[in-house]
Amino acid sequence: MPPSPISALQTKTWESTLPLEIRLSPSECRTFDRSDPYLIRFPRLSYLPFLLPRLHAFFSSALIDPDVAAHEGWLSFEDIPLKWHYPLGLLYDLFSGAEPADLARHHSAIHGKNKVYDEERDPNPESVRDNSGALPWRLVVHFTTWPEEQLVKLDANGKVLHDAFINSVKEADYTRNGTAKVVMSLSKDDSTALWRAVQQHDMSLFNTINNKLLNPPGSKLRHIPVKIYLPTTASPSGTTATEGSAGSIRVVQSLVSPFLPSRQPQTLGTALNDILPTVFPSRRNPLLAHAVLHGAVVPLGAVLQDLGKALAYADGFLHVVVVMMG
Repeated sequence: MPPSPISALQTKTWESTLPLEIRLSPSECRTFDRSDPYLIRFPRLSYLPFLLPRLHAFFSSALIDPDVAAHEGWLSFEDIPLKWHYPLGLLYDLFSGAEPADLARHHSAIHGKNKVYDEERDPNPESVRDNSGALPWRLVVHFTTWPEEQLVKLDANGKVLHDAFINSVKEADYTRNGTAKVVMSLSKDDSTALWRAVQQHDMSLFNTINNKLLNPPGSKLRHIPVKIYLPTTASPSGTTATEGSAGSIRVVQSLVSPFLPSRQPQTLGTALNDILPTVFPSRRNPLLAHAVLHGAVVPLGAVLQDLGKALAYADGFLHVVVVMMG
């Protein structure tokens, strides 16, 4: 029996990877010229700190201070420290400057099996460059001068990353149900399995636990967890937003019901029109901006509840990036 469209789309989303070219910061390199780059295809849904042990091992011979710990590492793009608690795909959509694909092209050309360039580096980095010139995504890894004003420090045991992820899962659960009791009632084994699924990028294991969060017995879906990332400085009334210093992203949240007052399904367009009417004045057509998920422009007519099932990140949120047109 073929998988449902939602299941198939979720599978393609989990299979999606980005080719990365990671170089050691020149100020930390003991050689006069640049060290060889570390090349890898890394899952869009995963988190950059999972790469730090491999990056540390790869660059250890080139480090001025080879005794620095792996968890002291952080990554940047064009001198912007990348928030380690954001998934890779969201970071790329926010900062790379790449043109988003249309939905059809996205699922036929961008999604692919994970191919990791760990043991044998790609001899031709240009072979993975796309037509826009944005791939491979070129990042810099640092093991000193932690940007304390922009990033919370990691720890050797990975507890900080774990706690940040679980807190986001709890926030999504609270948004869906009006309480976090569903995620809080998970057994210790289930909680451990959920985190292991994220670490190992195991969709099957993830769904085993995530389905318990999405379909709790006796509970009715109240709101769909959505975060909207804006390239503007204006904060619409009736929403909450967070903003930092240079290189930061404005995040807008609002409670989004799965159905309109008319009992029609909430679409991405109706939600964005309600939350950001000046940016999305039409519920059906993108006049001023596109809504981007996982590198693809999403039609405004897409049913939001279906998007939540198919395209939510591992933390349970739809992380929608607003890309202005023109």
